[in-house]
Amino acid sequence: MNGYKRLCFCFVYLLPTSRKLIPMIKIVGYPMKKSLLFYLFLFTYNIQAQTLAPLTVEKIMREPSQWIGTSPSNPFWSEDGKTIYFSWNPEKAKSDSLYKMSLVDKKPIKVSPQERRALPNPNGVYSKDFSQKVYEKNGDIYLMNCKTYQVQPLTQTIERESNPSFNVDAKKIIFSRNGNLFSFEIATGQTIQLTNFVAGSKKVEAKPSEQEKWQKNDQLALFDILKERKAKKDEGDKIAKADLPKRPKEIYLEEKMTINQQVSPDGRFISYYMTTTAKGTKATIVPSYVTESGFTEDIAARTKVGATQNSIETFVYDIQRDSVYQIIAKGIVGIMDEPLFLKDYAKKDSTKKKPTPKKVAVLGPYWSEDGQNVVCVVRSYDNKDRWIMKLDPVSAKLTFLDHQHDEAWISGPGIGFTLGGGTLGWLDNQNFYFQSEAEGYSHLYSVNVATGIKKQLTQGKFEVQSVTLSRDKQFFYISTNETHPGEQHLYKMSVAGGERTKLTNAVGSHDITLSPDETKFIDRYSYMNKPWELLLQDNSINAVNQQLTTSTTDEFKSYAWREPEIITFKASDGTTIYARLYAPKKKNKKAVVFVHGAGYLQNAHKWWSSYFREYMFHNLLVDKGYTVLDIDYRASAGYGREVRTGIYRFMGGKDLSDNVDGAKYLVEQQGIDPKRIGIYGGSYGGFITLMALFTTPDVFKAGAALRPVTDWAAYNHPYTANILNEPQTDSLAYRKSSPIYHAAGLKNHLLICHGMIDVNVHYQDAVRLSQRLIELKKENWELASYPMEDHGFVEPTSWTDEYRRILKLFEEKL
Repeated sequence: MNGYKRLCFCFVYLLPTSRKLIPMIKIVGYPMKKSLLFYLFLFTYNIQAQTLAPLTVEKIMREPSQWIGTSPSNPFWSEDGKTIYFSWNPEKAKSDSLYKMSLVDKKPIKVSPQERRALPNPNGVYSKDFSQKVYEKNGDIYLMNCKTYQVQPLTQTIERESNPSFNVDAKKIIFSRNGNLFSFEIATGQTIQLTNFVAGSKKVEAKPSEQEKWQKNDQLALFDILKERKAKKDEGDKIAKADLPKRPKEIYLEEKMTINQQVSPDGRFISYYMTTTAKGTKATIVPSYVTESGFTEDIAARTKVGATQNSIETFVYDIQRDSVYQIIAKGIVGIMDEPLFLKDYAKKDSTKKKPTPKKVAVLGPYWSEDGQNVVCVVRSYDNKDRWIMKLDPVSAKLTFLDHQHDEAWISGPGIGFTLGGGTLGWLDNQNFYFQSEAEGYSHLYSVNVATGIKKQLTQGKFEVQSVTLSRDKQFFYISTNETHPGEQHLYKMSVAGGERTKLTNAVGSHDITLSPDETKFIDRYSYMNKPWELLLQDNSINAVNQQLTTSTTDEFKSYAWREPEIITFKASDGTTIYARLYAPKKKNKKAVVFVHGAGYLQNAHKWWSSYFREYMFHNLLVDKGYTVLDIDYRASAGYGREVRTGIYRFMGGKDLSDNVDGAKYLVEQQGIDPKRIGIYGGSYGGFITLMALFTTPDVFKAGAALRPVTDWAAYNHPYTANILNEPQTDSLAYRKSSPIYHAAGLKNHLLICHGMIDVNVHYQDAVRLSQRLIELKKENWELASYPMEDHGFVEPTSWTDEYRRILKLFEEKL
């Protein structure tokens, strides 16, 4: 070695947070005699982290808890704010367990069954000063002292008590039992029944005839003893009746049911709904073939759209006057207006029917804390109108406060569907808050019920997606997507509106649970390639959060899960469309368009998707050189009213053209071969896949329609009637929108996968379409049936079989 010592090479690998391996070569053993030191030579280069094994369908479709991990869910605070509870499954058990974590050591501990059973219900109702909390647990009522945290059981009965609340001075607790309301006085323990709802109809004694009246009067006139005995009996009955304690008025239900019973804060009024079950509606039957009994068993399922719906009437019982009245919405603005779509079916004759008022439901009432003001929400059954009205509980008079009309349908964050009240409540005894899409995006409003003056508290081209009022009613904590449609952040804002303080910073989604004193919050957070974890943060601007849980396994983390790029492109009508783009470094000129389900759902966002299996499948496709585009097409959530209602009366219209425009983007901007584009999706995504292959057959070479709707007239009422009205009144909308009427257009390759015990989109949809394709003599399609799967698959074997078929379809046909 010419006097030199032997060189030794030592390889040291560092793994920085970027997940890239950096090899360092250290040279040792150089002659030290001349005090010459050879410094470390660092030859650095980046090597992309590799998987321990390539992705396969079998791997990614395994039971998620066994190889991905289980994210924490359902977090809540102990009443003293010192402990956090949440559901979790780090042990890979068959189901989640309850865990707790002290703010002192922040060490997760599994809660024992005994401790779990003893825990108060995290949901409950507080007294006005938050010194007491009342809640129901396992059918009994409990009272908690929020200063000492002592819990007192108020009932321990076989019968179920529920829906407890305080009266205005928190001296009594109101609760339900067997369909009636009761009052429990805390100081004395006295329980008083407040309502007396009686099943059936009141028995009415037959009135005596004129002849019978004459006979009775004649007897009394003839016989003095009869007259004396009658007078004595009448006097006795009068005394006995006077001696009886006052009982609540008997209210006969006839064939109806009563729900949502509540007492006004001053105890004078009781409101309740009377629900009538629709008669003569035919329910559907879903046969189950693989059963424990060995026999085919029928599953009773929903009705179909257009069937007669149950109805709700709202009544008020005035205890002081011992009288009952129904709250009737009549004469309010817009209640006589007919929907515009009926003009497409106008009769040629000149006969005009007398206009009839819209069928509506009166929801609430919502009482102010002092009981002096009360608001009702009136919703039309066709879901095109919502009124907010002030109610005079004595006269039953309704006074106008706000009206939102939509020729499509009323909905959006915080607004709810037909019979939902949505986000609303009292800021004080005169100002009522609610959400509305009046300006195109769901925003927060307040209205003074005394003056009728309305104020918009938030505004802009973004949505207010959740609202929490602070305990002191001075601030709102609101979640919005104002930073980006694909991000959700928490803001603090005065109840008067104005400037908002942003409390979360990390890109992604933040689901917040405030501590009881509102000084901290649990942040259930995720990013697009990182599943949900729990963070803890102080409730202040620029506060640093602390991660409390780590849920993903080493096996899951061994793969460099991609961060898809959120891109936009212009639809053919100029609308900006958002999408997730998964682009490989080395493209094979093949592409797949994924269509998310649910219609009104967002998937081009920056948090962990509920479509996590599809997300992993897209990573697998990219490994094979495919480009994947996941589009938030028209009707997706997060983009305001115009996008939400873009499919009104034509499903398979703009929602499909957005996906076709996405395919055009792939060709023009990503260099994809226009003859090598596939499409797939489940539920609504399966429906769009069918419409794509049937009505735009030259755009997509192959498609996989999973649990697809094939005929919207077979789907449920609440969802479908909003978008397409009812089939018997708007048949044009159903024929345009239902794939089964367009099946003759099938040209390329179609795979249909459907669970046979699907109680949402029935397997009958796939069977009817199959018969239609057979009669059309189509050959390039197949149906895969899953005998033990509902709408959302459960078994890993089913997921694996389904996605093997999808991958095979794309590999062979693209």
